[in-house]
Amino acid sequence: MGNGLHQGEVIVAKKNNSEFATHLLNWYDSRRCNFPWRDCNDPYKIYLSEVMLQQTQVATVLPYYKKWIQKFPTIQSVAKATQEQILKQWEGLGYYSRARNFHKSSQIIADSFNGIIPSDPDEFSKLPGVGPYISAAVMSIAFHQPLPAVDANAIRVAARMEMIDLPYPKNSNIIYNYYENHIPIDRPGDFNQAIMDLGREICTAGNLKCSACPVAVFCKALVDNSVDKFPIKVKPPKKPHYDIAVGIVWNKGQILISKRRENGLLGGLWEFPGGKIETGENAQECIIREIKEELGVQVQPTSLLKQIKHAYTHFSITMDAYHCDYLSGSPKALGCDGWKWINPEDIKRLPFPKANHKLFDKLFIEDGIC
Repeated sequence: MGNGLHQGEVIVAKKNNSEFATHLLNWYDSRRCNFPWRDCNDPYKIYLSEVMLQQTQVATVLPYYKKWIQKFPTIQSVAKATQEQILKQWEGLGYYSRARNFHKSSQIIADSFNGIIPSDPDEFSKLPGVGPYISAAVMSIAFHQPLPAVDANAIRVAARMEMIDLPYPKNSNIIYNYYENHIPIDRPGDFNQAIMDLGREICTAGNLKCSACPVAVFCKALVDNSVDKFPIKVKPPKKPHYDIAVGIVWNKGQILISKRRENGLLGGLWEFPGGKIETGENAQECIIREIKEELGVQVQPTSLLKQIKHAYTHFSITMDAYHCDYLSGSPKALGCDGWKWINPEDIKRLPFPKANHKLFDKLFIEDGIC
């Protein structure tokens, strides 16, 4: 791997006469993916797609995108919606801060920019949730500005093309410079999308298809027979596992639910109250303690509804859910952003985390709602 680059070295190429870009765009033109956000000139739809596609596969995003556009056809319609409506529409897609930030950004665009997404990268980058990647992607695709959009696919492609022997983010400057030297002024959006497609379909993390790669001739790692060595990876820490207990608190046929704090994990979603089981306590004791701390009420667990297992991106849980009798106390938002008593059928109209969804089938069967 002696031909690799180190941070700070300069890659020399001509932006408007890059053979790499020519080969890549010829391939892109010959098999362009007909995603609904590509064959349009609406910056709103392009912006939405990039937010949804963050850390989420295209196949997962497609049905969510189509349903979203039916519900919210314009950025003004997003701005007018409540956060609860936004989160319900996003429910199941994960990384809910994306939805909350997109909602806030839409309100800013509606109020401060007359509903028109700013084409100035500096202005656009100030919007909530807009980082370097989303800014570059939207600016290049919607407004034809030659800004490299560097995501995981782009990092993997460049690391192999140039045998960059540093892990991300230590190689971030090299990666950005590589694409800055190749991105064409006349087709920056197509170039960025072509890199995305290349990394997703050909230059993948596994199941490599080097024989089908349109830019294989430029790949130093392929010449060196070391494609599988790049990009350089740092071993991730082991994902922690937590034991959780939650209560389905009943009072006169209604269920008590709480709203997660907006600035935390799954912020803004409703849930059955509870939390992590601490050392030395069982699930029932945890539920009594957590609900007292979170809502200020006394409850008594009666029977196990269901135990479920669920994996998040950075950790996993085992959750015990118990039916509980409400005993005393007036609910207060002590450790949450809100609470309400609801009828069981209302659950389907509110945004809940996926882990809670795994309880619904058993809950509805027992309550006679099918």
